[in-house]
Amino acid sequence: MRSSGLAGCDAGGDRDLQGSGRRGGPGLNPDHREERGMTVGFIGLGTMGLPMAINLVRAGLEVTGFDLAPDAGARLAAEGGKVAASAAQAMAGAAFVVTMLPTAAHVEAALLGDEDALSGAPTDAVVINMSTILPEETEALAARLAARGHRLVDAPVGRSALEAARGALLILASGTPDDLQAAKPLFDAMGNKTLDCGAVGNGSRVKVINNFMGISLNALTAEVLTLAEASGLDIRLALDVMRGTIAGLGHMRVTYPNKVLKGDLEAGFPVDLAHKDLVLALNLAARVNAPVFMGAAALQSYSVTRADGRGRQDYTAVYPVLRALADLPDAIPYDPSQDKEYNPFA
Repeated sequence: MRSSGLAGCDAGGDRDLQGSGRRGGPGLNPDHREERGMTVGFIGLGTMGLPMAINLVRAGLEVTGFDLAPDAGARLAAEGGKVAASAAQAMAGAAFVVTMLPTAAHVEAALLGDEDALSGAPTDAVVINMSTILPEETEALAARLAARGHRLVDAPVGRSALEAARGALLILASGTPDDLQAAKPLFDAMGNKTLDCGAVGNGSRVKVINNFMGISLNALTAEVLTLAEASGLDIRLALDVMRGTIAGLGHMRVTYPNKVLKGDLEAGFPVDLAHKDLVLALNLAARVNAPVFMGAAALQSYSVTRADGRGRQDYTAVYPVLRALADLPDAIPYDPSQDKEYNPFA
């Protein structure tokens, strides 16, 4: 068992690295950013990456961000961050390089592509990949970086864009104890709990498996609510019943009332990424000969939803697609004005 100070993925001991500052993390004096080595190059300012980068700035770190979307850095700049014209410029001189990108191909291209962007970072810079990719891809990336003298921390995140904005992500960190300790101020700024998952690659493994469950259950939730309505039940009655049983503690209490049931399909977790992550989980299952009948079936719901042109919408868009297939009216018969926002991570 490690003594790095992070809470353990195996719940085997008290390894909590959370500090005593804002959101559980240390507030850094901006006058000491350079001497503390807290310069960050952040690559990927999307739905998740942008609020994460902003929280790093608010915690006192010197952040330079880059995204292919030219206007993505405007909000970061408004918060006091810097915006680079290229990945290489964002990484130049950075003590930490953070990537939050859709796929392993994007991560590799950003770090080691044609521009060889990482060559501008100091050799002792710690690369923190927070993207969701396969563990084998993570391990291959770590080997390529090690050959160049760089260390990789594998730290995908749990929870959604809402928690990213709140600085309440669950960070699934794997790497050497020294590197995890060095990255602690960043983790504390972006999340309210960090789990030490062991060797590089284990963070990706547990993230893929976690997403497999959550994404599959989302498709099942859509089926359940569609069945309830089609059989003549009031949606609120179905929610109230299932919120009181093990069946509904999760999507019924958090995701659906906060998104699709109040007419909000702005992506907290896009359908395209849910589809991608579920494919990752099915690939992992195939490699280890694990039967995943429900997950394989759930993939079809996301494929149909993407085919309906909803790939950029929130993954709860599976629900209106299934409702349409059941020939239910366009408007969901549900009044969200009675709901109070529920934050299980407060």
